[in-house]
Amino acid sequence: MNSILNFILILMITAMLIPIYAAYKSNDIWQKMLALASVSSKASIIILVVSVLRDDWMIGVVGAIVLSVGNAGFMLLAHLLNQMEKI
Repeated sequence: MNSILNFILILMITAMLIPIYAAYKSNDIWQKMLALASVSSKASIIILVVSVLRDDWMIGVVGAIVLSVGNAGFMLLAHLLNQMEKI
């Protein structure tokens, strides 16, 4: 059972690395921001899965906070970049 869970976590981490590679190849700032927002969401989902596996709800609360608030910074940065391009 543990080997299956470890395999699932490895697959989740591998899926998290795909947007990082896409951000590295792209020169467009919007593509990089989308890729990093995707990494943020996937990291919070991994935190939630680990918290359920460990039966530690304190880690789960941190994962939920990261999931709900983590992309707010990216939205603010996207708005600032959009306003700077208009100037």
